Amino acid sequence: MKTTIARTDDSVIGQWWWTVDRYLLGALFILFGIGIVLSFSATPAIAEKLNLETYYLIKHQAVFLFLAVCVMLFVSMQKPRTVRLMALAALAAAFVLLVLVLAGGSEIKGSSRWIRIFGISVQPSEIAKPAFAVVAAWLLSLGKKQEKFPGALSASAVYAVLAALLIFQPDFGMTLTVSAIFGIELFLSGIPMVAVYILAFLGAVGSVTAYYTIPHVQSRIDRFINPQAGDTFQVRTALEAVRNGGLFGRGPGEGHVKNILPDAHTDFIMAVAAEEYGVIICAAVVILFAVIVLRGFFLIFKDKNLFTLLAVSGLLTQFGMQAFVNIASTLSMIPTKGMTLPFISYGGSSLLSLGFGMGMVLALTRTTNNIREHT
Repeated sequence: MKTTIARTDDSVIGQWWWTVDRYLLGALFILFGIGIVLSFSATPAIAEKLNLETYYLIKHQAVFLFLAVCVMLFVSMQKPRTVRLMALAALAAAFVLLVLVLAGGSEIKGSSRWIRIFGISVQPSEIAKPAFAVVAAWLLSLGKKQEKFPGALSASAVYAVLAALLIFQPDFGMTLTVSAIFGIELFLSGIPMVAVYILAFLGAVGSVTAYYTIPHVQSRIDRFINPQAGDTFQVRTALEAVRNGGLFGRGPGEGHVKNILPDAHTDFIMAVAAEEYGVIICAAVVILFAVIVLRGFFLIFKDKNLFTLLAVSGLLTQFGMQAFVNIASTLSMIPTKGMTLPFISYGGSSLLSLGFGMGMVLALTRTTNNIREHT
């Protein structure tokens, strides 16, 4: 279908349409569509268990997915300077909310990660992830541009505060994600290899410490190594669903795993997809995630701007890592970790956070030679 937006259109919408990467944008919208389809498969059974109206969770998910798309499109139209300021404001707000969570947040499965704002449950760590990726990239790039500015030290201080707030919840999985984002950005910014080895050593020490000091982390690792060490019902059931689905699946609505898995609509939504639509469709979803990540990296490695390289690399690392952890946990390739599948799993905070993050990716990868601001 021929677009009605002319190349000479100098409006915000016109400039955005002819500069945004439409391959990346199209792949994301395909992912949104898959998310809605799988919500129809996974959420009705959960809603009925919670004594809610059958399509209550679907409606809730659709509203937040629509808001996430709006956030993504709005952010994608912004200039790099505005993106940085938005990320800084979001990170500052997330820090405040994380402190409030520690002071009196809702405790779920042994961790305090949620806080209610105007009657809505919010997970501040979800807001912090994409915002931190951009703020850390900004500080690191400023350090390279201005010799007297302690960019690496400032970024490290922000990371240390965020990691400490997450560990106190405790949320070791989110801490690992933030650490991966920061590690990638530090590496790409050109820090000495000695520093890389030191950081790797500290990461290993932190992982061992978490195993011996955080009971639920130890339990998950023990159950992964030795399934007889504890309850592995969800993982075993998810694997059985994958086997039952085979190559082509049982058919939409014909799966049984959603009726017995408590987290079928969140952590194990790929098990629902595998049972009802088959391994081939699940493989296509995995390829779609890979296309989004690889397309993003392809775009930034042509850009000579250090801030863009670091920020988008951090955001794509978060996006790709989150997808990998969710899928690998379902297939028992790694210890289970409560991490949503981007734009597919149920969850308002996650959807809005991902919309914000991918909006910044789209904004920073636009081919706007006439308006791009180099830092």
